[in-house]
Amino acid sequence: MKRGIDLGLVLCLQCHQVNQQASANNPGYCHRCGAPLFQRLPQSLSRTWALLITAAILLIPANLYPIMTVVYFGSGQPDTIMSGVVRLIQSGQYPIAILVFIASVAVPVIKILGIAFLLLVVQLRWRLSPHQCTLMYRSIEWIGRWSLLDLFMISILVTLVDLGEIATVSAGTGSTAFAGVVVLTMMSVMTFDPRLIWDLQDTKDEHDSN
Repeated sequence: MKRGIDLGLVLCLQCHQVNQQASANNPGYCHRCGAPLFQRLPQSLSRTWALLITAAILLIPANLYPIMTVVYFGSGQPDTIMSGVVRLIQSGQYPIAILVFIASVAVPVIKILGIAFLLLVVQLRWRLSPHQCTLMYRSIEWIGRWSLLDLFMISILVTLVDLGEIATVSAGTGSTAFAGVVVLTMMSVMTFDPRLIWDLQDTKDEHDSN
């Protein structure tokens, strides 16, 4: 099966116009919007690895350091993500506890492991189904937005809950690290080029035909 790249066609990543590339080594610029054209995202694997490793490192302080401190009538203690989940469970708020655990713990870990798996598929040239790998990529891209739920909740509480000596809410060091994890994982999804998965399939087909 012929690819667009084999026919000299390049997709503009800005306006999604399909262009005829100027040459094999220099795709040129989009005829419609003037944006530079790339056959594949430049340095996709190295950039994605760098963002992913940094996110994995920040995931440690994001879970070890307090993410929020609630002071009610002069008493309170800082909570990490997991201690906050435990506190919600102890107070009987099971749906909220499950939601916080999924959005703040499960989703970031799943994204990091999922993108790392796709990177290994491309670099080690594993012969896996490109359809399933693409579905996995789309799923990771879709669930990534839910990581922002915890940060959104903290920002709302810090802004609205300021009752002087009665009750105050302040963000902790862990929230900064967690925000870094969210942003970096979202960027890693953007820098990974899923077309590299299908390049493996096309290479496999050419090899089998020979």
